[in-house]
Amino acid sequence: MGDSWFETDGAVTERTEPMSATRIERDPLGELPVPGSALYGIQTERARQNFPISHLLPLAPFIDAVVWIKKAAALTHKETGRLDARRADAIVRAADEVLAGEHREHFVVDPYQAGAGTSHNMNANEVLANRANELLGGRRGEYQPVHPNDHVNMAQSTNDVIPTAIRLAALAQLPALLEALTRLARAFLAKGKAFDQILKAGRTHLQDATPIRLGQEFTAYGHSVERNRDRIAQAADALRDLGIGGTAVGTGLNAEPAYPGLMVKHLRVITRLELREGKDRVQLMQSLGDAAAFSGALRTYAVDLGKIASDIRLLASGPRTGLAEIVLPPVQPGSSRAPHSSPRSPRRSVMTRPRSSRKRRWRSTSRCGSW
Repeated sequence: MGDSWFETDGAVTERTEPMSATRIERDPLGELPVPGSALYGIQTERARQNFPISHLLPLAPFIDAVVWIKKAAALTHKETGRLDARRADAIVRAADEVLAGEHREHFVVDPYQAGAGTSHNMNANEVLANRANELLGGRRGEYQPVHPNDHVNMAQSTNDVIPTAIRLAALAQLPALLEALTRLARAFLAKGKAFDQILKAGRTHLQDATPIRLGQEFTAYGHSVERNRDRIAQAADALRDLGIGGTAVGTGLNAEPAYPGLMVKHLRVITRLELREGKDRVQLMQSLGDAAAFSGALRTYAVDLGKIASDIRLLASGPRTGLAEIVLPPVQPGSSRAPHSSPRSPRRSVMTRPRSSRKRRWRSTSRCGSW
């Protein structure tokens, strides 16, 4: 079938550079042409051909997290003397360029890949090695004096790099998420006070039950968001325990005794995150329980957020034959058969769940209340 990155079941993908603009690289499997302008190398090219699954690119926070680890490793090995200053400094400079937003187009391995992230790890190793060699006067694809495995990946394994990167990437996104939830909770609580004098029907199974104030409903929404925020923060704390330094199976083979502690020290400085050296690196590498618990907290928030959005959509239904107890601000007209503004923001929340935390301005109405 040829290059599977070009053709998958007859579909042509986005790779457009001419095949003549290539260089030949070699690995234990043989030779392979690699785009001449690419900072990545043969292992990345094999992965690009082997995994044309989603045609998505890796997320920026994940790229950052892996490059943080590579930078920390270079600094650690320079400190211990295992890596000479010339190579280490070049790797650090290359990493800093990537972290500043450069060379992102060279991280090309599909997120859906086999091998527990080996292909992405090698993608980062090759990009940093080739760029470091350029900084030292070398050319792409020669891997001298900086080698992707021997120097960029020194004392590392995909098995400790990728789990650590997952933790770092999630923690890096945490402050913005918690701040967004705080803003959303405050907005609900403010409306709870504004609507506190508005009496309405409370309902169960859409049937009228007992009276309740609209403010009580909105205050409860705010408290739900607060509880979810605190639950997410608590679940995230376990992600701060890092297993980096465990190498292949957690035992630290090929890593110096000081390596794990120094890695955590440098990662704290690089990321400005609160991080801890893991007590049991075998456990941290073999278990994704901490990441699963964090994911579970996010999913729990998604459930609550979806319920809140569905409530608001129902309360805003109408305007003639629905409940019409609140009026949402118009953001987009409906179809020709339903020209009234449709509840776009609640619908977006139901569809995307945890990604919606945008605060809207609300106003009161004579019936009950309004956003």
